Order: sequence, then structure tokens, then C-alpha cells
Amino acid sequence: MPLTENSWHEERLLIDGKLVHAEGGATYDNINPADESVIGVAADASKADIQRAITAARRAFDETEWAHDVDLRVRCLRQLHKALVEHRDALGDITVAEVGAPRMLLDGPQLGAPIEFVSYYADLAEKYAWSEQLGVAPTMAGPASRWVEREPVGVVAAITPWNYPNQINIAKVAPALAAGCTVVLKPAPDTPWTALALGRLVAEHTDIPAGVFNVVTSSDKSIGEVLTNSPDVDMVSFTGSTTVGRRIMVAGAETIKRVFLELGGKSAHIVLDDVEDIGAASIPAVFGVCTHGGQGCATSTRLLLPRSRYEEGVEAAAAMLATATYGDPEDPANMTGPIVSRLQLERIDSLVRKGIEEGARVVVGGAIATQFPKGYYYQPTLLADVDNSMTVAQEEIFGPVLVAIPYEDDNDAIRIANESIYGLSGGVAGTDRDRALRVARRIRTGTISVNGGLWYGADVPFGGYKQSGIGREMGVAGFEEYLEQKALAEPAPPAAG
Repeated sequence: MPLTENSWHEERLLIDGKLVHAEGGATYDNINPADESVIGVAADASKADIQRAITAARRAFDETEWAHDVDLRVRCLRQLHKALVEHRDALGDITVAEVGAPRMLLDGPQLGAPIEFVSYYADLAEKYAWSEQLGVAPTMAGPASRWVEREPVGVVAAITPWNYPNQINIAKVAPALAAGCTVVLKPAPDTPWTALALGRLVAEHTDIPAGVFNVVTSSDKSIGEVLTNSPDVDMVSFTGSTTVGRRIMVAGAETIKRVFLELGGKSAHIVLDDVEDIGAASIPAVFGVCTHGGQGCATSTRLLLPRSRYEEGVEAAAAMLATATYGDPEDPANMTGPIVSRLQLERIDSLVRKGIEEGARVVVGGAIATQFPKGYYYQPTLLADVDNSMTVAQEEIFGPVLVAIPYEDDNDAIRIANESIYGLSGGVAGTDRDRALRVARRIRTGTISVNGGLWYGADVPFGGYKQSGIGREMGVAGFEEYLEQKALAEPAPPAAG
């Protein structure tokens, strides 16, 4: 159901265990991208508010038992999971309203899947080997018994984007809390309520101690610099653009912070020339740019087709895109809803215009949709005759735009796929499985689909090569991003007898 005045949501910050207004009661409007209406307001945090959250997180890490009590963390995460399940319908309404996410996608990474991440990390923390024995070794001081203990990194600043906010908020917060860290979550200005709702659930439905989890929202995109520059923050976990990721690395260098970065992508889906149905083999790429308006970093936005079958492949992709339904995210028939903001809508259009100037041919779409009286909608678009050096083949568009690129042979396809500053995801489709796997293994990306296989899951590490990021999110690897290792030794007891 659409949001009403009585809908469950939260407008206040969570700082030091309390739901509080921003300094001076400041708020900013939360805009529904589907119809440009103001659905409400969110607290507009100041730098002082963020500093209060950092101070609370620092105190909670240094002075409470959170970092040391695994049983407490497991219990609290299970309480949070229960609260998320109980409030799933309300969270779904919020997600559709502020993200523009099609309702048909709520069972996947927009909401349903990340809710279960919380349970996964509770189970992982409960069974994890927090201590590892290394055995006895001779040393200059005599035989020593040695072991390694794993401890939380400390205070984590989690900075998240607007495209899949529940997924990315929870994929950072759940493992960080399970590891024993304290967290300050700062979501994108465009999607504050999904994060603030998480804060309210923690405050009202869990025993998480005050200061362990804090949520600050702000209309000022630059305010996150308070987090990246603070000496009281031990780690920054950021998902967003590569441009901002570079700035975070520079800022973090001053205090030698640990930095996790999940950044941009320009993934390639390679269709090999031995496929029987080139249209079916292209579905992952076409489906991807039609899912949530192509607003996904791991979406395959370059469709690589064998030159010998290029026009056949373009025609098949065009036929599918031409029938893609898009519009009102409340309509269960739509996989593509609105773009998140007018700024982003205009950026998509300017990049498509740039592609046309550089020689790309518009086969389907190619313009801002005009049939909607309100909202930020872009036509599902296919650009053909694209050379990999063109702007539309190199820059992340973050919209429902697919570019078709011809290649000569397998080596050429691999070269084109890897000819990018990014290395996040991709796909290969081919009848000969061994051949498809050989190609996939030569693509320098953190994840890759072979013949439509879906790698996404709570237990699967996600992240990129090259300028797509540093580190991994989700899975055991994602959990261990938030841990330090401490080596200990003591004199070994005398041998018996």
C-alpha cells in the first residue's frame, strides 16, 4: 500500500540509544521519485550531530561489553531479525515510496533477502572460531604456546547509497555488529527513511546497548567527511561511486583507517558464438538494465556479441527491451520504476546524448519518458554500434541503458571486457561449458555469472577488482573485514614425565 499520514516510519536520528531530532530541529523533504511528491521529512543532521554519534560509538566500544560478549551480540541480532520480519510490510512501503523500487522486487535484494542476512550473521558469530591454536614452538625464551584471537576493528562508519538501501545498510551493519564493532550509519540523502527505520527497530526492539548503533541522515552529501576524517573512527565501509571512494581513501590515510570500498562497475555480458538462441543468451544483460531502472553497480551494461551474429543479437535484445514494462513502482507488472532523482535522470540522458554524438545508434528508447505527468522516468534503451572507447562503454550510467559491442573472437571479447577501470561483475553465455568457464576465469571481476547462474547470497563474498573497490562484503569474508587478529604467546608447560 502507498504511504499515508499514519504509515509506520521514522524521521528522527538514533544517537546514543535515543531517537532524537537533529540540532535545531532541522529537517529536509523526502521526495517520492515516482510522482515528485513530498512523502514527509527526515532529520537533517549537522556536523555536531554526527560528532555526537561518533562520540557515542567510541564510548560504547571502549566502555561496554559489546566488543567482548559474543552471546549478547548473537541475541541482539536475533531480536533485530525478528523485528525486521514483523515490520516487513511497513519497510516495503517505505522502500517503494522513497527509493522508487518496484514492489515486485521486494522479495529479493531490495528487502526480503537482506532481512535474512541478519540471521546469517547471528549464526556465523555463534559458531565462528574466535580463537585459533598455533601449537608450541621453540623460541629464544624457551618453548612457547601460541594462538591467535580475533577482535573487532572498533568504530565503523558505514556510508551507503540510495539504490538498494536495505541491502547495503544491512550488509554493512549486520556483520559489523556481529563482529563486535560499534557503528555510525550515514545513508544517502535520497533514501533516509530506510536507514532511520533500522535505527528505530534497534532502539525499540533489541537489547543493543546505547551508542553501539547510531543513524544520522543529512541533506548535505559532504557531511560524511566528518566520519572519514575523525580519529575516533577506526574503519570506513563505503558503497558508492569510484570518485567518492578515491576521496575517502585520501581522507582515511591521515589516520591510517581501514577502508572497505564497493564502488562502480561497467560489467560486460559476453555471448559466445556457439549459443543456439542468442536472445535467450542475452537475457541476463537485458533483464539487468530493466531491473530497478538499471540502478545497480553489478548490472551488466555492456552486451558483447560475436561480430558474425551481431545484428541478430542486437535485434533480439531490441525486441526484449521494446516490450519492457516500466512506470509506477506500485504496479506489479513493472520491473523498472523511476530513477531516484531529477539530477540522476538528467545525468543518464546527458550520457546517452554523448553516446549518440560519439557514433552510437539508438535502437530502442534513448530519451526521458514523456508519458508520465510526474516522476523521473527514463525509457529502457539499447545503443548499438558502440566502440569500447566511447563514453557510454566506459562510464557507469546507472540507468536502464544497455550498449551492444561487437567482438571478433574469444580473446577479443576478453580484451574488451577487461578494458575498463572497473572489475565488479559480468557474465558469459555459451553452449560449451568448458569454453564459457575458460572465458569467465579470464575476466578480472569479483563476481561473474556463467550461463545465467546467480551468485548473489548472504554467504557469497561480493566486491570488485581494480577501481571497483577494496575488500569483500557478505559471506565470511565480509564478516572478517570487521575483525583484527591478535597473536598471543605464553611459556609452554613442561612436557609430562
